[in-house]
Amino acid sequence: MLPAALAAAAVLATGACSGDGATASPSGTWHSLVPLPAEVAYRGAGFTIGRDTAIAAPPEAGRAAGHLAAAVRRATGWTPRIGGEGEIRLELTGERPGASGGAGSSADGPIVGDPGAEAYELTVDRDGARVRAGTPVGLFRGVQTLAQLLPRRGATLPGVRIADRPRFAWRGAMLDVARHFFTVEEVERYVDLLAAYKINVLHLHLSDDQGWRLAVAGRPELTAVGGATEVGGGPGGSYTEQDYRRIVAHARERYVEIVPEIEMPGHTNAALAADPALSCDGRRRRPYTGIDVGFSALCVGRPAVDRFLADVIATMARLTPGPYLHIGGDEVETLTQEQYNDLIERAQELVGAAGKRMVGWQEVGGARLAPGSVSQYWQTGRTPDDVHRAVRRGAKLIMSPASRVYLDMKYDEETRLGLEWAGLIEIEDAYGWDPAELVDGVGDDRVLGVEAPLWTETAETMDDLEYLAFPRLPAVAEVAWTPQEARDFGDFAARLAGHGPRWSELGVDFHRSPAVTWPN
Repeated sequence: MLPAALAAAAVLATGACSGDGATASPSGTWHSLVPLPAEVAYRGAGFTIGRDTAIAAPPEAGRAAGHLAAAVRRATGWTPRIGGEGEIRLELTGERPGASGGAGSSADGPIVGDPGAEAYELTVDRDGARVRAGTPVGLFRGVQTLAQLLPRRGATLPGVRIADRPRFAWRGAMLDVARHFFTVEEVERYVDLLAAYKINVLHLHLSDDQGWRLAVAGRPELTAVGGATEVGGGPGGSYTEQDYRRIVAHARERYVEIVPEIEMPGHTNAALAADPALSCDGRRRRPYTGIDVGFSALCVGRPAVDRFLADVIATMARLTPGPYLHIGGDEVETLTQEQYNDLIERAQELVGAAGKRMVGWQEVGGARLAPGSVSQYWQTGRTPDDVHRAVRRGAKLIMSPASRVYLDMKYDEETRLGLEWAGLIEIEDAYGWDPAELVDGVGDDRVLGVEAPLWTETAETMDDLEYLAFPRLPAVAEVAWTPQEARDFGDFAARLAGHGPRWSELGVDFHRSPAVTWPN
């Protein structure tokens, strides 16, 4: 496995100038940039990195400089010096185009909130390369683009001018570690791959019927009992507080926000197996290792359940520096609407009291949502009344249409793993939609962003995850980042082809979609 410090920076040094997958766009330029920047103009001579080339960067840009140095080392074999004067310059301007504040900030700039904070400019000419941005996170996004301009084997960057910023603030991926458990190291590798495509949220699905994965102080049975199972009867697993903090720190080093999810009031069999006081009949449930949904629920109104909610939400809030907590809320079939609403509204109250913003699957729109809450749309093919209610109450939407971005669906009927209930999803399907036209009356101003969930009923290994995610995850990343009018699937497929050799070098098991002409 590639060391974690190198993966995000090096994964996309895809040969933009070397001819190994670099492709012509409709505008006649040559590159393999994914996601496509808002503005790209190739011009004049480029810059050849030498053994003495240095990276000049302010202290606040240390993360970006370190990742860029790793990418240069991988492409050239040389380790550039960081500090002082340099031909490669990372510059903080202090100006944020379109800045309006926003939730979700790290110590040196926002991760999720204001897309203007992630804007950057990148220029390369015969004298060197320069990335300019108003914030450290903007510099980091620019460095990911500069890393893609590096040839896989060589040292010459093309002459180019790029002006770029994301379309949406939330560009997410969800990883289900409840159906099958994935280790800290595996989650960190997934973060590295996400960051390389400018994805800035990893939503961790930490509990479900089959497993409970996060330690909660004072409730050891949740992980000892609820964490000891997974789909198919495997050993399961769980994260200690230290494990979770390590994942959060690794992600934030790459400007990726961790958003934890504990499912409620349904998808709770693992919790009911751990604590019988959470069920209405007081009986301990048997561990569940199948893949059915909708049969479990907390006993709404029980004092034990309220204490459970308070403990779980307090733990998530204490361990998570970002502003968002996800409380689930989907596929509840055993409660009345009133019971469901009571629990969602109580969870929302607890999340707010902890200083966080609540995120829930689209069904939460049936409850009285507080302004600033977030609803995650997923049920394509159904009338989204709950989505419209959420928007009317001031919520913003994350677009996760199952028939487009559920990465656990098969590519085609011959795919070796995956499900089919939302349809077969090839790369064209993952790419060919507009988040602002998905729900009538919900345009860009109400869309917080896009997220690609990867449920793990059939995914047991890291190879499984990567095979299902690639190449569809980069397609979703471009949907979330690139202006709609600039997107074209043929152009995207041509640019994406240059990423195949790099994935192979990194040991990423990916689907060789017939829509892409992959290099040998």
